[in-house]
Amino acid sequence: AYNIHVNGVLHCRVRYSQLLGLHEQLRKEYGANVVPAFPPKKIFTLTPAEVEQRREQLEKYMQAVRQDPMLGGSETFNSFLRKAQQETQQIPTEEVVLEVLLSNGQKVKVTILTSDQTEDVLEAVASKLDLPDDLVGYFSLFLVREAKDGGAFSFVRKLQEFELPYVSVTSLHNSEFRIILRKSYWDSSYDDDVMEHRVGLNLLYAQTVSDIEHGWIVVNKEQHRQLKSLQEKVSKKEFIRLAQTLKYYGYLKFDPCVTDFPEKGCHVVVSAGNNELNFQVRLPSEQIKEGSFKVTRMRCWRVTSSVPMSNGPSGSSPGKSEVKLELAFEYLMSKDRLQWVTITSPQAIMLSICLQSMVDELMVKKSGGSIRKMFRRRANGALRRSDSQQAVKSPPLLDSPDASREPMAKLSSKLTSVSLRGISHSSSANDVGANDFHGNYAFEGIGDEDL
Repeated sequence: AYNIHVNGVLHCRVRYSQLLGLHEQLRKEYGANVVPAFPPKKIFTLTPAEVEQRREQLEKYMQAVRQDPMLGGSETFNSFLRKAQQETQQIPTEEVVLEVLLSNGQKVKVTILTSDQTEDVLEAVASKLDLPDDLVGYFSLFLVREAKDGGAFSFVRKLQEFELPYVSVTSLHNSEFRIILRKSYWDSSYDDDVMEHRVGLNLLYAQTVSDIEHGWIVVNKEQHRQLKSLQEKVSKKEFIRLAQTLKYYGYLKFDPCVTDFPEKGCHVVVSAGNNELNFQVRLPSEQIKEGSFKVTRMRCWRVTSSVPMSNGPSGSSPGKSEVKLELAFEYLMSKDRLQWVTITSPQAIMLSICLQSMVDELMVKKSGGSIRKMFRRRANGALRRSDSQQAVKSPPLLDSPDASREPMAKLSSKLTSVSLRGISHSSSANDVGANDFHGNYAFEGIGDEDL
């Protein structure tokens, strides 16, 4: 059996024959020319070297399928991963009560099936709260880890459509992991839609109060006094309107980690919001510097993981070796200078999901679409995603768009003096370069007038 990991955590174990079954089903549905090549069957028992070679080929295959927007988002692929997750964790299908947290610490208990996917659970929470159907798509479920001291929590990831939330949280066997409901869009102009409804307003208000209490939104003394008085009057809309003008409103704050910018080994606190990654860097001289990287100037990004080798003979290292995760993005620093910036953090995949959903939201806005269109329609009593464009989606496993999207190729004319590596023209699923990178189709060059 092969282990499939999501965010450094075992998601499921699958056999070669099961993956071959998935491959054949995808070929039947989408045609042989769309689905990447599958590692061939062997008649004789595999040698250890061949076993390792097959593992690498299967890994490449899964990544290639996942990075194809059509295959990676397909119900066939997602339901395969959900079923495999349930079988691996040996959790039978039965009715259970799942506890979902709100930002103010309130707990919502929903009765669901262990086999319910993320969307079903989100729907159940919304229905328990009386949140109207057309606002459900503005919210998402996040897996978080609560701090031992009961303080702020850290984000592990947004729950995806290829997993079963009940199985994901119980299989971690640790009560510090919880599921929380939060808004899942970046542009604060969408707050207006949410505030139209009483329940939406209450959820947004609770989240804003909580983010201020955790210090994620920066408030000076005078603003604090104004907020306090609005809170006492229970003027929720005015409270949110004032909060929208504050620094880091609507940002997600990540745990302190390490970056190589502006030099190697700098400690940094990263926040994601307003179509940027904000860095508060502590330089070796102990000086604190702040700066932002706009998502529209990231040409591409990638998440890599490495497991450090244990010293000494195998089996001598106590406990599990930690998987090291890195997010690296290539940034247009000036008109013809691209530079890689790396963040080493256990939350690298969550950061990647944030970048992806910012890009998706920008693209929906550009095309004149609306985030409202993301809402689910009930077909024959079963939930179906709406056919129109979705704003905040992130495909499974490593969460990135297809690196070979057409707009990438057009950039070379805009950036004649920058060497754009093969990624922008690569369309082959077997091309490793295409699979390693998350090409950013909201990328914009800088013209002379911008400098």
